[in-house]
Amino acid sequence: MSDHWLQYFDGAPKRTLDAGETLFRRGDQVEWAFLVSDGRLFLQRALQDGGLLTLHTANTGGLVAEASLFADRYHCDAVTDITTTVSMIPKAKLIAHLENVASSDRLSIKAFARTAREVQSLRTRIEIMRRRKVADRLDAYLELFGRPKEGEWVRVADWIGVSPPALYRELAQRRGNKPS
Repeated sequence: MSDHWLQYFDGAPKRTLDAGETLFRRGDQVEWAFLVSDGRLFLQRALQDGGLLTLHTANTGGLVAEASLFADRYHCDAVTDITTTVSMIPKAKLIAHLENVASSDRLSIKAFARTAREVQSLRTRIEIMRRRKVADRLDAYLELFGRPKEGEWVRVADWIGVSPPALYRELAQRRGNKPS
């Protein structure tokens, strides 16, 4: 996917971020599309326990938060740990480019948006599943998606990559009950 984006950012203004600097924060309005020209950005969400959940790492040549092109506000922070340069174009301009490609190549902008959201969801799931403890996986899931409906806990277990019995033991511990 990386090289495909380069043509849209030809001649675009650039911004250089120092290590530790934030490109955007959760809740900021999405007005720009960013491409990492050099360096890397971590898309992160702060969790209630003070930890950070890295949803994606955008490296050189990668589009930053592509699913956000179809949202009004960012759902995470974009932070760098090294000096990073990004190219930037107005969000509306990139969407217009994509719509032009969609009409000429039979690619649907709606299909692109759906795919971007699916990729975002998979990245999130992978990052949650990288957590070692069931409790940490469950905390991250609940913070992002909230409590499931009655009878849906087995789907949560599958989504976070643990067995239903392991999840039920964690839920019992949280209720103060010791499983037998």
